[in-house]
Amino acid sequence: MSKLLGGMGNMLKQAQQFQVKMKKVQEELSQKEVEAGSGGGMVKVRVNGKQEVLSITIEPEVMQDREMLQDLIAAAVNEALRESQKMLQDEMGKLTGGFNVPGLF
Repeated sequence: MSKLLGGMGNMLKQAQQFQVKMKKVQEELSQKEVEAGSGGGMVKVRVNGKQEVLSITIEPEVMQDREMLQDLIAAAVNEALRESQKMLQDEMGKLTGGFNVPGLF
């Protein structure tokens, strides 16, 4: 019985260590940024690892065509979010040793 309790204590300790590491990775990700563009760089979007849009840069030439501008913004935001998600998955993969933990990200 004491071996079972000792094993449970060890698992709890490992879970706590994992939680601390996870919090550190999340903090680090909030400081990392990715940038993506569309329209040959006419619209650029910067996103951090917390999936927050930090900035959108629009070249003046595309401001003439509203529909095209809307499409370019949507495309750039979506690409930046994909890049940010990939960065998140890469960092979490390092933390989990490549194991896919459902619900983690």
